[in-house]
Amino acid sequence: MPKIPLFVLILATSTALSACARSGKPAEPTGQTPDKSTAPASDAVPILPHPVLTTLGPNGGGTVADIAELVTPSVVSVHSTKVSSGPQLPPGHPFRQFFGPMPEQRQQGLGSGVIVAEDLVVTNNHVVEDADEIKITTKDDREFDVELVGTDPKTDLAVLHVTGGASGLRPLPMGDSSKLRLGDAVLAIGNPFGIGQTVTMGIVSAKGRADLGIVDYEDFIQTDAAINPGNSGGALVNMSGELIGINTAIVSRSGGYQGIGFAIPTNMARPIVESLVSNGRVVRGWLGVHIQDLDADLAEALGVKTTSGVLIADVGKDTPAEHAGLQRGDVVLEVDGQQVTTTGQLRNFIAAAGAKKRVELTLLRDGKRKKLPVALGAMPDDPSDGVKSSSPATQSGPLDGLALQELTPELRSKLNLSSEVGDGVVVAGVEPGSPAARAGLRPGDVILELDRQPVTSVKRFGQLWNKVKGKALLLVHRRGATTFIAVGP
Repeated sequence: MPKIPLFVLILATSTALSACARSGKPAEPTGQTPDKSTAPASDAVPILPHPVLTTLGPNGGGTVADIAELVTPSVVSVHSTKVSSGPQLPPGHPFRQFFGPMPEQRQQGLGSGVIVAEDLVVTNNHVVEDADEIKITTKDDREFDVELVGTDPKTDLAVLHVTGGASGLRPLPMGDSSKLRLGDAVLAIGNPFGIGQTVTMGIVSAKGRADLGIVDYEDFIQTDAAINPGNSGGALVNMSGELIGINTAIVSRSGGYQGIGFAIPTNMARPIVESLVSNGRVVRGWLGVHIQDLDADLAEALGVKTTSGVLIADVGKDTPAEHAGLQRGDVVLEVDGQQVTTTGQLRNFIAAAGAKKRVELTLLRDGKRKKLPVALGAMPDDPSDGVKSSSPATQSGPLDGLALQELTPELRSKLNLSSEVGDGVVVAGVEPGSPAARAGLRPGDVILELDRQPVTSVKRFGQLWNKVKGKALLLVHRRGATTFIAVGP
């Protein structure tokens, strides 16, 4: 997660105890997770539109008050309750007979939700996580019991089914979030701090915000419309009265609104919601590669004339990527004709495509563009191959600031390296401030290649290094995966 000095990412949910400051997980109690697998399915249940909003026209046309009047009935307050037993005196305690069992404790959570079908409400997973009871309240103060249809913690979405005769609920149609432009006016609707339904206005400040560390799959709309604790799960609406985002989090040093709020775009939310409704779970597409962003240093070392694309750092054994012919060092430029510029985009595209779907990748390999069809698999529960590593002893090497040593059987065992990791040399030490340190090399890394040539020994590394002109491209094995690192002036 990027360093944001003096600021804290906050999930915009309030509880009876406090606003939920977040540095990793939400503080409020609240959602069951019936299935932790994840990503969009093929047979989608459509989210119903509602004709009442067509009066605004495709390009808006109503005033802000007109839009607010039409859309606010579609936003609800979500009340969650977690029930836990109080502390109990152990059997045989001398005071147990006097006090008996302690009463249960009920911890309340409050967020918002959006009606997307006549009996379905979308909200954030963290609003209802671990909740024992969930209710919703409409703008006109009607209260409904709801049951959890399913949750997707990896995108922080949840779907609720309204029980007991859900009559008179007005769905809010989903718009196309890809059509948003920077500067477009938007409305944020929710129940901040539990004070009651509130409408705030702002603009789209940024699109495609990722790598914030809020959830696993991020492609947030950023807005300066006021979002506060209690707004989580509420609606971000465009000037046509369409839902274009689910409000989720804020960046703040005070815990309240400071002009930076994030919403999950509907184009990401829709397939997740439809999959949860259809299957109660989400199954994401899986490629089976390790990827990294292509920066200027890596591009120079690879001899690539662009930094637009995602570098394939490793291809897993017996994966869809291997079966399709993807290779280490390929640069992915497009997925089904859509440009890919970051690792987050590539992950989102592949995940959203779904299991058993075919996608066409446009690659750059050896300086030439190549199209490659790939049949995606289903993402496993734990797609990572985490390997613990430790730092071996220091030994001098041919590159200033970098200490190397041979990869002996003892070191291979100590670093817990699988048999798939071939020959290489181990980084024993890195001098602070050296080119190797600035490039990100760490003790315990295993260097497998230098400028695409195998490194079989420290001596061989030295021979290859003496031939380097400009930046050197290292292939490094670290924690069960390989990555490319460019080192040099």
